[in-house]
Parts: sequence; C-alpha cells; structure tokens
Amino acid sequence: MRGVNRVMLIGNLGKDPDMQFLEGNIGVAKFSLATTETYKDRSGKLISQTEWHTVVLWRGLAELAQKYLHKGSLVFIEGRLKTRSWEDKEGNKKFATEIVGDNLIMLDKRHDTMAHGGGMENLDNENGDVPPLDENGNERLPF
Repeated sequence: MRGVNRVMLIGNLGKDPDMQFLEGNIGVAKFSLATTETYKDRSGKLISQTEWHTVVLWRGLAELAQKYLHKGSLVFIEGRLKTRSWEDKEGNKKFATEIVGDNLIMLDKRHDTMAHGGGMENLDNENGDVPPLDENGNERLPF
C-alpha cells in the first residue's frame, strides 16, 4: 500500500522570499507562511490561532516567488511535507519539517485583473511554468 503526503495551505507570507541558487543555477526560494484558524470557544469568545509554516519552492516556482511575492502576499500552496535533519555546531541533532511546494496560486487582489482575463493563473512547479506573454512579448503578471 502506498501512502499519501499532500498539504494544501492558504495563508500570508511572513516575509519576502529568500532566494538562493545552488550548483547548476538551480533556484530555491524559502519563506514563512502564516495560516490562521478562527473559532468560538464554549463561552462564545472568538479565538484565533496562527500557525507558521516554512515553504520551499524550487526552480521556476522559486523564481516566480522571488519576482512576484512579498511579505503579506496571500497565496494557495499545494505540496508535500519533508523533514530534514542536521547536526548543529555543538553536535546536537536538529530537525525541520517544511512544505515543498508543487503548485502555487497567487490570491492577492489586483485592480488590473480584468485586463488579463479576470482570472488567477495556476503555476505548476512540475513544468517550471512561467507567466504567459502578452501581445507585445512582455511577461503578463500571473494575477
């Protein structure tokens, strides 16, 4: 039997994406994403709980994140959980669980979306998609 490892999040970036290029000019972007759940407790008081997630994007998605995302951007991320481990300077074993994004949809509202068909573009990391070009050969913003 095969397992399933899928994560879907909608949240806001806590900071601008941190972009790095690895050997072979492979781009990787990392950023924190806040998701907030709001509910009422037994007394009817409204409670909000924010969770922080570390998101990692590779190649084309990383470059798009660097170009178009910023602190506060609202995004939908679909990906998988990945836990990595390392030893710190004192030899202690450390762990980090991250979301490796496969799909990204930018949800920020823009005033000019009607000029671009009024929809959001689904940016899929498997193909390394880039924004489509307009009639003048310029990149059309994917939102």
